[in-house]
Amino acid sequence: MKPSSNTDSERYERGWRKLQEIDGKAGERVIESLDEIAPDLGRYTIEFPFGDVYSRSSLDLRSREIATVASLTTLGNAQDQLRVHIHGALNVGCTREEIIEVIIQMAVYAGFPAALNGMNAAKEVFEERDEEGTE
Repeated sequence: MKPSSNTDSERYERGWRKLQEIDGKAGERVIESLDEIAPDLGRYTIEFPFGDVYSRSSLDLRSREIATVASLTTLGNAQDQLRVHIHGALNVGCTREEIIEVIIQMAVYAGFPAALNGMNAAKEVFEERDEEGTE
């Protein structure tokens, strides 16, 4: 879906670049999955979280992804999004050990079921990256 104005276009382009920097192909697949059913939601996802929030300068991308992994873990019901952002965290410099520690920390605040679900998502991402030969 094409943005409707120059300002929207700038947000969209900035967001698209940030999405690719963080999530790469996994982020692109999320947006593409919305093309047939809700292209506006895809555009909003590019413009607001990535074009506006992730593009702010007060936190680096590594810190933002740690916060995102923590938040998605605590939700306990956002496994697809959590997997995408675990990939993103690894893409912007987080280590596997740091991701594991963030998820363990969430057991204190969100409970063991949420942490166990988060750890399963991390395991899936790590296995996928091992198969691809990606760090």
